[in-house]
Amino acid sequence: MSKIKVIQGGVTAPVGFKASGVSCGIKISGKKDVAVIFSEAPATTSAVFTTNKMAAAPVHFSRRNTRNGTCQAIVTNSGNANACTGPKGQEDAMTMIEKTAEALNIHSQDVIVASTGIIGVPLPINEIKKGIVKAVSLLSEDGHTDAAEAIMTTDTYSKEIAVQFEFRGKTVTIGGMAKGSGMIAPKMATMLAFLTTDINICRTCLNTILSEVVDKSFNMITVDGETSTNDMVAILANGKVGNEKLILGDDDCGIFQETLNYVATKLAKMIVRDGEGITKFIEINVKGAKTDEDAKKTAMGIASSNLVKTAFFGEDANWGRVISAVGHSGAEIDSGTIDIYFEDAQIVKDSAAASFDEKEVDEILKKDEIKLVVDLNIGDKQAKVWTCDLSYDYVKINASYRT
Repeated sequence: MSKIKVIQGGVTAPVGFKASGVSCGIKISGKKDVAVIFSEAPATTSAVFTTNKMAAAPVHFSRRNTRNGTCQAIVTNSGNANACTGPKGQEDAMTMIEKTAEALNIHSQDVIVASTGIIGVPLPINEIKKGIVKAVSLLSEDGHTDAAEAIMTTDTYSKEIAVQFEFRGKTVTIGGMAKGSGMIAPKMATMLAFLTTDINICRTCLNTILSEVVDKSFNMITVDGETSTNDMVAILANGKVGNEKLILGDDDCGIFQETLNYVATKLAKMIVRDGEGITKFIEINVKGAKTDEDAKKTAMGIASSNLVKTAFFGEDANWGRVISAVGHSGAEIDSGTIDIYFEDAQIVKDSAAASFDEKEVDEILKKDEIKLVVDLNIGDKQAKVWTCDLSYDYVKINASYRT
């Protein structure tokens, strides 16, 4: 793997990108709520969208605009999802695209639009239009954090990263930002994530790589098992670094893919660490599965179990909940071969209680970050999933989210 250097910045770290984030009044708090990301040159584009059949208006337009594989700008608002808003919502999503294109003097087909927030409430489109004009006027290479803050909803902090690596004699940069705290599940990850890079890459290669990266990062996290109406991951690659174009099948495709996966995984983990009401970050490593799919099914079955998540919140070594989740995950298992570990402490051997030090396990469960290992012992495939506990505060936050 190429050496990855983490640098300061976010989506504006790659050559030729600017961003901004402003407040237009969607949020009563007055916090930033409109963001624009702009590439100085048309960029090879790929995106993955929510699997929710009630997908919001912005998702439909962004699916259309990314179909030809080239875009130049992303506009997004927080505080209002523009979901389940009927024909007016469709009109408002298109207005956001057209206003952004007009302000940037680019074609409307080259704009991705995204929204996040309350479902079923019409957008204050006149205020958003003013916000877009203001955001475009403030576009800057230093605007990455403002943009990252402007896409937050219940997030407690902005999430961004930038890295560099050497590729074909050039220093390539990848930047990223994401939002997500609740409604996070492994079906297109239920959040917004925007990635930028100055690598020169063909569309087919970028589509293939992004799809595989999403499956290993954003699709391997869960906070509450809910899949939202608005989620997307989009990447713009403007080729500004000037490398020889990367095409599918090139021997060094893996270098870019591994680096992009590093960025996406870091952002995905940030989302889980900011899960609503979180007190513990939990890594679940399932080993010894017959197939990759069985490993993922098992890990996700455990991570999605509310009983497992509440046990971690209560710092209770209730391994029965874990093994029960394994059993109903849908994966192929042998009911007599399962081993379970909390960190290095084995608590289950061959699907039955092992002798372990209660005090040692109690100390492990008090940690902010915990590793759970489940070995099925019937194969050599494995999968890692990242999740969090389920606390009283999660209920408080979501009981009053609309009000």
